[in-house]
Amino acid sequence: MLPDGFIVAERIATDVDVGSKKRALEKLASLLAKGDPGLIKGAVFDRLLDRERLGGTGLGHGIALPHARMPEATEARGAFIRLEHGIDYDAIDGRPVDLALAMLVPAEATEEHLQLLASLAHLFNDEKVCEQLRNAKSPDAILTLLNGAGDPDTIRQ
Repeated sequence: MLPDGFIVAERIATDVDVGSKKRALEKLASLLAKGDPGLIKGAVFDRLLDRERLGGTGLGHGIALPHARMPEATEARGAFIRLEHGIDYDAIDGRPVDLALAMLVPAEATEEHLQLLASLAHLFNDEKVCEQLRNAKSPDAILTLLNGAGDPDTIRQ
């Protein structure tokens, strides 16, 4: 289960049309910074890009999980995009990525960071959930799936 407020519908975008990993990270940075005056889109993007340079965050099966620690982040927050077309993301299996969830945590939140990464990796390891995320009709439906609420078989909002 994800922490309350970690991800909200306003930080979810569907049918995003980008042609590269860099553009996907820019969109995610914009969503992560949304609603928090302490976060600047460009700085968030730089942190995500710096983390990618250390090692790719493409999990395989069309999923990416970019993440970074940031001193300006006061709490863990996430943003999700579903891409219109898969992009080359240097994923471990070489498959194009079409689902990406980015995460920011405060700089000192080492344990929380690791727990969230583990929870998200577990969630995205479920092929059924990934397929439902690909077919969800709205950000609210995606939010429900990400939070694990309700019966995922009935989520078609």
